[in-house]
Amino acid sequence: MGNMPFVVSMILVMVGFLTLITRRNLIKLAIGISIIEMGVNLFLVSLGYVKGGIAPIYTYAPPGAKEMVFPTPQALTLTAIVIGLATTALMLAFAVVIYRHRGTLDAEKIRELRG
Repeated sequence: MGNMPFVVSMILVMVGFLTLITRRNLIKLAIGISIIEMGVNLFLVSLGYVKGGIAPIYTYAPPGAKEMVFPTPQALTLTAIVIGLATTALMLAFAVVIYRHRGTLDAEKIRELRG
């Protein structure tokens, strides 16, 4: 059970890649990229987990505390969440603009309309 978060993060990344490969709708492509981001964030948080560890915000560790949790993966994950939110908003905004101008969200039809 100790490797379960790593397995789940791999499954999320694979589902996201499968979505990118098999779907043509721009909204579904944005969802696939978001699923990949969730898998990477879960992987980062899993890397920083220490069983029985305490939060590194204390000046003095309580008695009996063996190890502190490494804070860098959590900081990277928070940064990745903010960047992922901005990226998803930008992708959806592009999808809205493309739909207004082209009348479709199908990536194949949008490629055919190059001129």
